Amino acid sequence: MTYDDNNVFAKILRGEIPSDKVLENEHVLAFRDISQQAPTHVLVIPKGKYISFDDFAANASEAEIVAFIRAAGQVASDEGIAPSGGGAGFRIIANAGENGVQEVPHFHLHVIGGRWLGRMLKKADA
Repeated sequence: MTYDDNNVFAKILRGEIPSDKVLENEHVLAFRDISQQAPTHVLVIPKGKYISFDDFAANASEAEIVAFIRAAGQVASDEGIAPSGGGAGFRIIANAGENGVQEVPHFHLHVIGGRWLGRMLKKADA
């Protein structure tokens, strides 16, 4: 699979589509999800052209990986949901591929919190 320069996150990174920015640095942009699933729902995306987690893990530079992980942690802290700062907790989700129900082909994390999120998955019928 090749990177699609016309995906919605690529357009946000180019400034063609506005976003409610939460954090930005050399390697990362974080912004509020327009389809909030909880009181806090922030998307964290690398500025590089990575399709999924496995693509990012295999091909991103160490500087990009470190900046990305630290940005996700900073978002949780800044949003007041990180347990280390007195928050009640959060969930980080990265969907990948068809079975992972990835909707935008640009690697991203969902940082979600601000309420009880319930169990992650139920056992599927065999």
